[in-house]
Amino acid sequence: MTEVSEYIHTIPEKWQDGYIKLLKTIDENLPKGFELTIQYGMPSYVVPLSKYPAGYLNRETEPLPFISLAAQKNYLSLYHMGLYADKTLLAWFEEAYAKQVPTKLNMGKSCLRMSNVNYIPFELIGELVSKISVDQWIELYEHSGATSGNN
Repeated sequence: MTEVSEYIHTIPEKWQDGYIKLLKTIDENLPKGFELTIQYGMPSYVVPLSKYPAGYLNRETEPLPFISLAAQKNYLSLYHMGLYADKTLLAWFEEAYAKQVPTKLNMGKSCLRMSNVNYIPFELIGELVSKISVDQWIELYEHSGATSGNN
């Protein structure tokens, strides 16, 4: 049993189907090169150290995070670092979400919170995750100033 499947077994039953469908949606739409692992206690798609050996915040043992998916007590969380780093992408997502989803967007800097599984915009999330390749994410990350850990 993998760590990701172990994580899924810990999710409350009311969130499991939605979580699994989100994970599948990401898997099917994310550009090649990202790697699924457990990072910060949740399944995360990262840039592997073999591709970006400097690591996150210049930690050579920690892969560069891109997307993480967590099940909280009251909602599912999708952390998409590209939404934080790319204001154009964020504006597109906010506009598309408002047009497609009848509920108000509940979002932090990079965290989309989904508290009703009936309104998870799977197709929109699939489109969102397809918009940044590994190389584009590395470039965005390096130009954000985050590599020094002082952002």
